[in-house]
Amino acid sequence: MKKQNWKPGNMLYPVPVVMVSCARPGETPNIITIAWAGTVCSDPPMVSISVRKERYSHAIIQETHEFVINLTTSPLVRAADFCGVRSGRDVDKYAETGLTPHASKKVLCPGIAESPVNIECRVTQQLCLGSHDLFLATVESVAVEEALLDEADSLRLDRAGLAAYSHGSYMELGRTLGSFGFSVKKKTAKKRADSRPGQKQRK
Repeated sequence: MKKQNWKPGNMLYPVPVVMVSCARPGETPNIITIAWAGTVCSDPPMVSISVRKERYSHAIIQETHEFVINLTTSPLVRAADFCGVRSGRDVDKYAETGLTPHASKKVLCPGIAESPVNIECRVTQQLCLGSHDLFLATVESVAVEEALLDEADSLRLDRAGLAAYSHGSYMELGRTLGSFGFSVKKKTAKKRADSRPGQKQRK
C-alpha cells in the first residue's frame, strides 16, 4: 500500500463533537463546541478538553474550574456548529439556538436538556500546551436520557444518533461492527466447542 509522508498535524480522526457549557455566577451561561475532548482515566473517572486561550469560554472555565460536556446528536449538529463559530461575548447561545439549560447536580453551570448525556466536570489541572490549554477534570455527575435505557437499564447510545467530527465535516455514527472483546469471544466459543466430549471424533 503506497503512502505519502505529510508534515506533523492533528490527524486523529474522527473525534467526538461535544458542546461544553460553562458559566460564571450571575452571568448568562455559555456553550462552546469542542472536538478535542476525551476520556483519560476510569478510576477516578476523568476527562479532558482542549480550549484555545482566546476563546470566551476559556476564561470562564479557568475561573470557575467547572464545565459540563453535552453529547451531540444529529438533530443538534446545527446548534453545535453555531456554538462553535459564534462567541458568547456577542450572543446568548442558549437563546439563539433554542437550547434549554438543564440544572446540574454537582456543578453550578447548567447542561443542555436536549443532549442525551450531560457530564458534569470539575477541573483538577490546567496544562498550557501552545495554541490550546488542556483542562483535566474529574467527572462529578452524569445525567442520561431515560428514553435511551433498555429493559435492563443499560444505556443504548447507539439509539441516540450521536455525531462525530472529521476534517471539517460532521458525521452521524453508523452501524455496529462489534462489541468489546468480540474478537476473542469467537475464539473462546470455538475452543469450548472443540473441547466437548466426542467433538474431535465427529470432525
